Amino acid sequence: MRTGEKMLLKLKLDDAGHVVVQDGKPVYVNEDGKEIPYDVNQANNKIKELCNEAKTHREAKEAAEQKLRQFDGIEDPEAARKAIETCNNLDSKKLIDAGEVERLRAEINKVANARIEEANKKTEIVTQRLYDEKIGGSFARSNFIKDKLAIPADIAQAVFGKNFNVSGDNRIIAKDNNGNEIYSQINPGEPAAFDEALEILVGNYKNKDSILRGNQATGGGTTSGNAVAKGIPATYAECKTPEERRLFIQTKAANN
Repeated sequence: MRTGEKMLLKLKLDDAGHVVVQDGKPVYVNEDGKEIPYDVNQANNKIKELCNEAKTHREAKEAAEQKLRQFDGIEDPEAARKAIETCNNLDSKKLIDAGEVERLRAEINKVANARIEEANKKTEIVTQRLYDEKIGGSFARSNFIKDKLAIPADIAQAVFGKNFNVSGDNRIIAKDNNGNEIYSQINPGEPAAFDEALEILVGNYKNKDSILRGNQATGGGTTSGNAVAKGIPATYAECKTPEERRLFIQTKAANN
């Protein structure tokens, strides 16, 4: 796997369709066929670590911005001190005539802005890692996907991942396609938990019949029949390449 690519995992099932467990951990299989026991406790600890790291970066950024605002345009105290020393050693009239004040101000702002930009980048990286851990992990562990959908977790995330985000207090928030937060039907007034929110999103998906289990028709003239006739595997599990999986999903959608 090349650097930067996401590892796509799917649950390993036994012949009876049950999840294979090793040392108390569900086993996942990556694209290379390697079996990986998923340690939920380790993942949760990693999420907490990332949350704390994101909070530290955010607080450091806010403290830096608050400190810089005290100087009304001169955003770096150390650079400002050096500038004042320079001014004290120069003839004030010549300094102003030469435009040195503006040059020094520009240099100070340049340094300060570079530091803020660096802090922003670090915060974005930590935020993305936190998103991948919480959202990606939720799709990978979802019982709704395992029990109700005919597509693997990575495909479900590709379709519905945009509807989930992580709030400032590190909660997973689900929103519909209009940007409205999804609330629980089981616990009225409370935000929907991940699986319930995903089930609601799937229920409103226009091609839901093509991804729900139990809706795959077989025989002549059906989606599976037409797919086989075109050289496409009859089931998603039989697809061996990304192209076959893409064609299978397109064929299912077109016939529903």
